[in-house]
Amino acid sequence: MLIAADKFKGSLTAVQVAERVTAGLRRVVPGLDVEALPVADGGDGTVAAAVAAGFDRHERAVAGPLGQEVTATFALRGDTAVVEMAEASGLQRLPRGVFAPLTASTYGSGELLRAALDAGARTIVFGVGGSATTDGGAGMLSALGARFLDEDGGPVPPGGGGLAALARADLSGLDPRLASVDLILASDVDNPLTGPKGAPAVYGPQKGASPDDVAALDETLGHFAMVLEAEVGPRAVEYAAAPGAGAAGGIGYGALLLGARFRPGIEVMLDVLGFAPALERASLVITGEGSLDEQTLHGKAPAGVAAAARAAGKEVVAVCGRLALPPAELGRAGIRRAYSLTSVEPDVVKCIADAGPILERVAEQIARDFLC
Repeated sequence: MLIAADKFKGSLTAVQVAERVTAGLRRVVPGLDVEALPVADGGDGTVAAAVAAGFDRHERAVAGPLGQEVTATFALRGDTAVVEMAEASGLQRLPRGVFAPLTASTYGSGELLRAALDAGARTIVFGVGGSATTDGGAGMLSALGARFLDEDGGPVPPGGGGLAALARADLSGLDPRLASVDLILASDVDNPLTGPKGAPAVYGPQKGASPDDVAALDETLGHFAMVLEAEVGPRAVEYAAAPGAGAAGGIGYGALLLGARFRPGIEVMLDVLGFAPALERASLVITGEGSLDEQTLHGKAPAGVAAAARAAGKEVVAVCGRLALPPAELGRAGIRRAYSLTSVEPDVVKCIADAGPILERVAEQIARDFLC
């Protein structure tokens, strides 16, 4: 039995999901052999999943999205690091109820990448998602040695809004170690940098951006790419249109400028976490996340787990807080059946508050349906 589930956002971490499912299964089948492999798709929870899989946890003091000092974590095993941009520049780093769509910076994410280099990383999986920022990765690049200057030769203000003042970009000071590192951009979104499907238009409102802010950020990020074209050539504009450039407020664009390879986050994480050998040992796979819905089918962790399991001929069931996919859609995704918390407790507020005990009851039902 393999449990490879993502977090239930707002109620249970991926590790807690695995613990609760295991407890419920063993209540029906005592002594059941269960292997837990918490997973993530590159967004928040990615470092925690790596640590649960045996990576070492490293902490560093870096700049938060508003410039305040925060303690951020990355994971390291051998010379492979897992860095999660949300650890430094995520929405959870903002004071409660505060948004800064024009001024939030990814500088701390660059500091976290530099810390991974300092620790000896030669391969860096850069998980991006859950950002508070829309600066195209300018802050991150600055922390790694780039300079973004205004007409007077001074640094532009932080955040996507500050890029309106950008007159010249200088990437000559970028950390030379980046040239010999395999940087993998792990994301579950493939948006371009700008335009109707770009970072400001699609994700800006989630970060507190008004319609005027969205328009301003789309313009400044386009300007950012045009100024960079003078520094690095046509690839600066080409990267702006590339899949993944718009990930996490455009930090994907900055990563592509550093030579990153874009890959779907769940595929990368399954490789890094050692999913294939665990899958070989499994007779049944349990995956899941907080909400199984249309977004799940587009690169989220359960879909990636199910696709890999189906290719290996393994049966998959899913657990979730809320189920919004019909059986036919689940079947096409490779999921035999899904079990939701709301099927046990219709009150959503109670489901969130008591997610752990309810999930154990759901797991008991899975055991009765598939193991007895």
